[in-house]
Amino acid sequence: MAGGSAASSSSSSSRAGWRGVTMKMPRGGRLFLATCLGSLAVLLLYYQSISKPDVSVGAVSRPAKSRRSPLQTLYSGDQHLELLAAQRSLQGRRELLEQACRSHTKKRRVLSPEDLKHLIVDDKHSLIYCYVPKVACTNWKRVLMVLTGEGRYTDPLAIPANEAHVTGNLRALSEFSVPEINRRLRDHLKFVFVREPFERLVSAYRNKFTRSYNTAFHKRYGTRIVRRYRARPGPPALEKGSDVSFREFVQYLVDPRTQREEPFNEHWERVHSLCHPCLIHYDIVGKYETLEPDARAVLSLAGVEDSLRFPTSGKNTRTDGDMAARFFQHIDAFYQKKLFNLYRMDFLLFNYSTPEYLRT
Repeated sequence: MAGGSAASSSSSSSRAGWRGVTMKMPRGGRLFLATCLGSLAVLLLYYQSISKPDVSVGAVSRPAKSRRSPLQTLYSGDQHLELLAAQRSLQGRRELLEQACRSHTKKRRVLSPEDLKHLIVDDKHSLIYCYVPKVACTNWKRVLMVLTGEGRYTDPLAIPANEAHVTGNLRALSEFSVPEINRRLRDHLKFVFVREPFERLVSAYRNKFTRSYNTAFHKRYGTRIVRRYRARPGPPALEKGSDVSFREFVQYLVDPRTQREEPFNEHWERVHSLCHPCLIHYDIVGKYETLEPDARAVLSLAGVEDSLRFPTSGKNTRTDGDMAARFFQHIDAFYQKKLFNLYRMDFLLFNYSTPEYLRT
């Protein structure tokens, strides 16, 4: 963010100072040289601090592990065997993500606070979590409320789901100043959980458009979808928007007018647009398909694995692919292709294969 340009400018001025030095130097020149050397030393320390976590240990009587942050623990290489095994898988994902970013993204830009609204901060445990709806984010928010709640919460499942999403219960990275944002991005362990894009999309559709209690979504999005894509909508559908078909939902997503009018809702927005994985270096990329071991690795790095367990439903995620295939079998190949192109970056960045059921 802001720190890179300032460092570059200082470095350039330091090199210019060195080129102007002669053998016989007046007192003022020696003072200038000393100042340049001091600036260079500061810059070297700065670049060392952002290139890798500081895993050095001072001469203290407490065990080193108690002084490490999750980021330091992750890169120290002396974790117990179970965490080391998980780390190898997680490291492979990080490397694949970085390769995909290099291959498929050309332009880089500076992040704005608006880009960081989905990043939740836990300063107590030095964690930053980018939440993605329909990827166990309710349970992750519950866990973070326990971790940051100063004892107010002890059991994640005792926290009502709606309370986990209340603005103000958790702090977003966007709430901090630019220097504070940069420091946290440098010092905290950053993690995100992702899911096969079309399985996440089907989950979002089923939750928001087929559940009778989601009247707010029906009113805001359903009535608009029915009005625009249904040939002869009846008065009840136009008024309530509660019977949107998956085909109509897909038409709404691929219609160029949709994103011109407003950004996608977070429940079907692409992960790369919510979490910016090619601009933010995520130390851990967890997957919904391996939720339990990946969550356990995060909690172990945070040092709370003995006191806190991630709540899982025990659901068999292998059935999600069958569910998505059933929904997509009624979608024309033309719309399947347009939808795949819309979510293509999420497939590429997170190493998900093109679904076999697609007719593209």
